[in-house]
Amino acid sequence: MSEMFAHVNVKILEKEYQISCPADERKALIDSAEMLNNKMREIRDSGKVVGLDRIAVMAALNLANDLISTGDVSTELETSIKSKVVQMRQRIETALHSGQQLDL
Repeated sequence: MSEMFAHVNVKILEKEYQISCPADERKALIDSAEMLNNKMREIRDSGKVVGLDRIAVMAALNLANDLISTGDVSTELETSIKSKVVQMRQRIETALHSGQQLDL
C-alpha cells in the first residue's frame, strides 16, 4: 500500500514541508509547491505584506482569483460534457429512427 503514496519534501519560503500524496500526483504536487513558493516570494518581496500567515493567505487568494479569472478548468469540463451529450443524443436519435436497441 505504501507504493501507492509518495512522500515529497517541498520548500516554501525557506521552510521545508514533508507531504504525502498519491504516487501518480507527485509531479503535480511539486509543481504546485513551486508555484505557491514563487507567488509567496513575490508577495514577500513587494514589502506590502508582513508575516508568513498573511503572505500565505494573500498567495492563496491571488492563485484562486487567477483560476477563477481564466475559467480554463470549468470551460474544458463544460466543453467535454457538451460533446458527450451531443454524441449520446445522436446515438439515441439514430437508434430511435432505425429501431435499434442501445448499448450504453
